[in-house]
Amino acid sequence: MTLDSPVLGLETSCDETAAAVVAGGEVVMSSIVSSQIDLHARYGGVVPEIASRAHLELLVPVLAESLLEAGVVPSDLVAVAATNGPGLIGSLLIGVSAAKALCLVWELPFVAVNHLEAHLYAALLDDADIEFPIVVGLISGGHTLLVSMRGPGDYRVLGGTLDDAAGEAFDKVARFLGLGYPGGPAIDAQAALGDPRAIAFPRALMSEGLDFSFSGLKTSVVNYVRKHPEVDTRDVAASFQQAVIDVLVHKIRIAARTTGAKGIAIGGGVAANSQLREAVMDLCDAEGLHVHLPARSMCTDNAAMVAAAGWHRLRSDGPSPLDTGAFPGLGLLST
Repeated sequence: MTLDSPVLGLETSCDETAAAVVAGGEVVMSSIVSSQIDLHARYGGVVPEIASRAHLELLVPVLAESLLEAGVVPSDLVAVAATNGPGLIGSLLIGVSAAKALCLVWELPFVAVNHLEAHLYAALLDDADIEFPIVVGLISGGHTLLVSMRGPGDYRVLGGTLDDAAGEAFDKVARFLGLGYPGGPAIDAQAALGDPRAIAFPRALMSEGLDFSFSGLKTSVVNYVRKHPEVDTRDVAASFQQAVIDVLVHKIRIAARTTGAKGIAIGGGVAANSQLREAVMDLCDAEGLHVHLPARSMCTDNAAMVAAAGWHRLRSDGPSPLDTGAFPGLGLLST
């Protein structure tokens, strides 16, 4: 295994079917993502059975396109990595089973990748010269975590959500306001037209450690709109979004100060939010820290981050056993 060795990554943890080839843990040779948004939009959220069936249909063509775009053949690869948790069990099993089959046929090692750990590598794919330690805000529909990353594979979880994740709150509020699915982009678009100071929504746990709580904020939005049905949806979206961002940025600032971080990165689907990205850049400018914002295409689920994490895991820990299973509730453990 050399520093420029390519790894094939597969991502099927939820509703994105993705394959990518990444060399040396940082050079993206290809990254193909087939979204299922249109399949799930009519239901207002991801339907596990539909997601699994779509992965079965899409994985082979996505995989073939990824290899073709990268210009590699199986003999060029050093491993196949796949997300084995957390996520939807049916979806996870498809990616893990496909990766194991490819490893057996191509005689390559298999690497099981924690989806949350993979998100930590998203910023590294756009900026390989990151100076550690950094604080990473992993903000998605399923998770809201603050992580101190001291280097590849070396991290400590600082805080997480006690109830709804930030992205989950975005989806629920968007659904209540009739903005459709997915909620994050819909809220972001409406918020750009509204007044973020129009409604004083609560900022839960603002001065209480590094954990998060967004369930109460969601309930406050629902209660306010029911009491004030004439309120402008754009103002509700802007005020809600600002409340989420205020809490996120405040806790990221505290985490950076207490850990002596040299930079801040964000990852996960909510990291694509335009106002959050601006707020993090402003924070880094004010604190004199380096800012590491992954491209929006690397914020949402993708296989490039899985391949990158797989390369680092293979280098540090070696291959995963072929009897490694899929774990829908897999968490991120400090190392």
